[in-house]
Amino acid sequence: MTTTTTTTITNADAPPEPEPGTGPRWARPALYGLLLAVGLAYFYNLSASGYANSFYSAAVQAGSQSWKALFFGSLDSANAITVDKPPAALWPMALSVRLFGLNSWAILAPQVLMALATAAVLNSAVRRRFGPVAGLIAVGVFALTPVAALMFRFNNPDALLALLMTVTVWCVLRALEQGRTKWLLWAGAAVGLAFLTKTLQAFLILPPLAVLYAVCAPVPVRKRLGQLALSTLTMVVAGGWWVAIVELMPASSRPYVGGSRNNSFLELTFGYNGLGRINGEETGSVGGGGGRGGGGGGGWGETGIGRMFNSEVGGQIAWLLPAALILLAAGLWLTRKAARTDSARAAFVAWGGALLMTVAVFSFMAGIFHAYYTVALAPYIAALVAMGAVVLWEERSAWWPRAVLAGTVVVTVLWAYVLLGRTPDHLPWLRWAVLAAGLVGALGLLVVGRFGGRGLALAVVGLSCAASLAGPAAYAVSTVNSGHQGAIVTAGPSAGGFGMGGPGGGGGRPGGPGGGDGGQRGGMQQPPGQAQGQNQARAQGQGNQGNQGSQGNQQGNAPGGMPTSPGGTGTPFGEGMRGGGGGGGGGMGGLLNGASVDAEAKALLTKGADDYTWVAAAVGAQNAASYQLATGEPVMAIGGFNGSDPSPTLAQFKKYVAEGSIHYFVSGGGMGGGMGGGPGGSSGTSSQISSWVTENFTEVTVGSTTFYDLTQQVS
Repeated sequence: MTTTTTTTITNADAPPEPEPGTGPRWARPALYGLLLAVGLAYFYNLSASGYANSFYSAAVQAGSQSWKALFFGSLDSANAITVDKPPAALWPMALSVRLFGLNSWAILAPQVLMALATAAVLNSAVRRRFGPVAGLIAVGVFALTPVAALMFRFNNPDALLALLMTVTVWCVLRALEQGRTKWLLWAGAAVGLAFLTKTLQAFLILPPLAVLYAVCAPVPVRKRLGQLALSTLTMVVAGGWWVAIVELMPASSRPYVGGSRNNSFLELTFGYNGLGRINGEETGSVGGGGGRGGGGGGGWGETGIGRMFNSEVGGQIAWLLPAALILLAAGLWLTRKAARTDSARAAFVAWGGALLMTVAVFSFMAGIFHAYYTVALAPYIAALVAMGAVVLWEERSAWWPRAVLAGTVVVTVLWAYVLLGRTPDHLPWLRWAVLAAGLVGALGLLVVGRFGGRGLALAVVGLSCAASLAGPAAYAVSTVNSGHQGAIVTAGPSAGGFGMGGPGGGGGRPGGPGGGDGGQRGGMQQPPGQAQGQNQARAQGQGNQGNQGSQGNQQGNAPGGMPTSPGGTGTPFGEGMRGGGGGGGGGMGGLLNGASVDAEAKALLTKGADDYTWVAAAVGAQNAASYQLATGEPVMAIGGFNGSDPSPTLAQFKKYVAEGSIHYFVSGGGMGGGMGGGPGGSSGTSSQISSWVTENFTEVTVGSTTFYDLTQQVS
């Protein structure tokens, strides 16, 4: 290592910029080798996930067929309705599908490339100040985080968001080196693009980063404030141009904004996807508007500081979270006497502030919370662990840095012992091996500064690192070895029941948009020629309760890992629901992971498809997505994700039918049709449409699926 623990600055002049090329000769080949290993691991078995989350895959397919659908993030190429997020995360995947055709690899490969980009940026940010060893440790910790191994191989927006948040911190740290405006402008641009990825979640790390720059930048106060103002303006432009187009364009010229009540992206941003996530009042979700704060959290699990460590979330992200917090405190203590502009302390404050701010929001938000959101924490934890371990190791000649390192290892392996105990049937020997190796390594760390040579030091460090990373590595390997599909996915091995209210993608509780947690795998339409993903019901811990009107009950599992079959006993609302062709619908009538579409249903829908704008309409986006992905033709998603959006209205739907724009209506699906209306919808529009169709049009049964031919009225 060529750096010291702190860098003191005795005058107001800007410090010299670190030289990134002054490391040892082995550093760059080691980085390239590690990135290659991460890439190979993340690309391995990628196609097992099929279309992954069909909600987003359908939008990707639509974007590959229509530039308008690509721009707006429409669920179908005829542009009926959008996903309930801005479209930036869809753009790389849709462009990939345009180039390579619709298949699992084309959809998911961009996510893996984002993992490599995140790892490279993380390495650069850490290495510049703390050396190549710290940079490599950061990459390793990040790649072995189970939720990172899940979400950077899945097609939800969180992968791109995590990349952009990492880029933002890196740009701010670069700006702090010499007070250069350009880096702060790049940070603003990254946040703006992150807003177009997942709206207000992009802003979580802004307060600590803005305060850090305002206090610690090596330029006069007036210039600092001016730079922050310019960065803010850049952020507004980078994130606002698309919003302005959507809001100013006539509603008749664009698709309906999915997830909104009033066809407004701003309403979606500050309501359902904004304050609703904090206070639990997510108007538009199934059961929305009834969240509880405090210790309740409504149907989304208990809120509070323990949420990141509970049985739903702990195995996803928390393996090294205690270590990161300990090492953050140690790093701040070591740099407590440094100059205002000290770059080491700034790094600890930047990564630590981002971690603490995000953890606080995730822990106490009373609205929709999904375990996979925590992938945003993975780069922050990795950076803090790497930086803290290296600075303490450099000070190992003193007793207390060795004691802190040893204590950190002990805490980490004890916590790993607890987490591994939650999946006792998965590698049952590992928890004991981790505990034993970690305790031996911790004892070695206590004496390594006083006894033994380089060989002993390397052995002790290696043993401690292996013990600390073995648990998350085992979960990451389990994740990579399995396919993940539908609206409910988790990392790691099965830990028990199906947590209906648990953290998850869009459907831990019905109504969460676009992908979830709890571990649903399999059961959705596969790309042609792809192997079916493993069907397993998996959840970290016992799961949470929170179905509408039945909180406290857990969902049963049918063979193949599906929630209790639609139409059978034990459905979450106690009602029969018919799902999709041949294979039956996904969980909750197609809300969680859509339907399996057999050859007969596909043949029915594709016959004469060119004569219609939409070959079919189905309630709920997952249900519609299954038929769209199977046929390659547009399918209208009535009511958006869960069928509760007021689009189209009954009058609009009647107009489409009169014009001959829709061929078939798919019976069942979603939570807004066929069951008395969507709980989140004030008008029950999808229920009205379902009733009108069933009363006026001819029923066509194909296999186990019922369609209604909208060109044949009942005589």
